[in-house]
Amino acid sequence: MFIDEPPITGARIKVIGVGGGGSNAVNRMIEAGIKGVEFIVANTDLQALENSQAPMKIQLGSRSTRGLGAGSNPEIGRAAALEDHEKLLDVLEGSDMVFVTAGLGGGTGTGAAPVVASLAIELGALTVAVVTKPFAVEGKKRMAQAEKGLAELRGCVDTLLTIPNSKLREVEEKITILDAFRRADEVLLQAVQGITDLI
Repeated sequence: MFIDEPPITGARIKVIGVGGGGSNAVNRMIEAGIKGVEFIVANTDLQALENSQAPMKIQLGSRSTRGLGAGSNPEIGRAAALEDHEKLLDVLEGSDMVFVTAGLGGGTGTGAAPVVASLAIELGALTVAVVTKPFAVEGKKRMAQAEKGLAELRGCVDTLLTIPNSKLREVEEKITILDAFRRADEVLLQAVQGITDLI
């Protein structure tokens, strides 16, 4: 018996960065040269989307936000993801494992990440969310939005890794905010790399 196509081996792992923070994390993973993973970014902000290095880009809420972002409103982020859920289903189809990464506290990451995670679960993929919580200096409203988003995400993933940015600064007092974001991205990078190396 002959097989025309070579058999597909290995698990299909996808990393989807949602919103600005998630997109930045994906860019850093691409720069680090992680192999064996498909990278996707999804955002309401068209300009940020165009600047991403990810090979697969999904504009969320193209009709409702017209490429201008979610204005730090998670409800707009959620509605945008629901508006384009068919696009999300198409790119997540066939995944064995999906990492959803986002910075919580703003609009798109906070509102859309739970929608993305729910769709991945619906498709039968092992779904892991790796998210950051805002710095205390970013304000109480942003922190409250992050906590609400975290609670929603908890109910629609297999595993949730939370990186509180404020804790990164406590560990190393003189760390800049930009360096703290890089450290948070390194945690995600190590998690993804560790799992892909195992598989």
